[in-house]
Amino acid sequence: MKNITNVFKSSRGSIVSASFVLSAALIVMPFVASAQMLTRQLQLGMSGADVSTLQVFLAKDATIYPQGLISGYFGSLTKSAVSNFQARNSISSIGRVGPATLAAINAQMNGDSSSPWINPVSVSVTGQSATLSWNTNENASAVVYYGTSPLSMMEGSVTNGVTIGGSSMLVHTDLRTSHSATLTSLNANTTYYYVVYVKDGMGNESVTWPSTFQTSN
Repeated sequence: MKNITNVFKSSRGSIVSASFVLSAALIVMPFVASAQMLTRQLQLGMSGADVSTLQVFLAKDATIYPQGLISGYFGSLTKSAVSNFQARNSISSIGRVGPATLAAINAQMNGDSSSPWINPVSVSVTGQSATLSWNTNENASAVVYYGTSPLSMMEGSVTNGVTIGGSSMLVHTDLRTSHSATLTSLNANTTYYYVVYVKDGMGNESVTWPSTFQTSN
């Protein structure tokens, strides 16, 4: 597993364990722009309108959040509900909304990704290469992770941060809103899994919910 997250280590904390492997059934979830989305990571003790939005989303499924309490405060009941959501989506049940859980929730709410927002990624493929292009709503650095198997990820249980497995390509370290990466030496007629990771100048991280592309013959 290749990991270059030390280059992009969050200024708000170190990256710790708690891993999940993304199932193929979850890979195809589309991104559709919507006004309803979460824009920051959430954990026990936090409060605000986005916590209420999270609680409303979780309460739609009584098996995930049976109490259905909408308080705007991230207490023990919300933590338990987040853990239930993570278990349902093959994510380690840590009870904290980190970058990967945030991407999963926003995808299911027809949202985008966390701040900085990542617009839908376009992919152009050949037999042995693929070019990925996307924009962000603010200047950010970027990394693309990819591989022929579903990617493994580790999300922090207390601190901010996410570690992504598979091969990686450092797109650029300077901050910009327009991003493009060309992956080369790929296998022909092969399905690849990929995740786009970006980080703004303040250390705020975002990842896309994983997707796939297939190279041509």
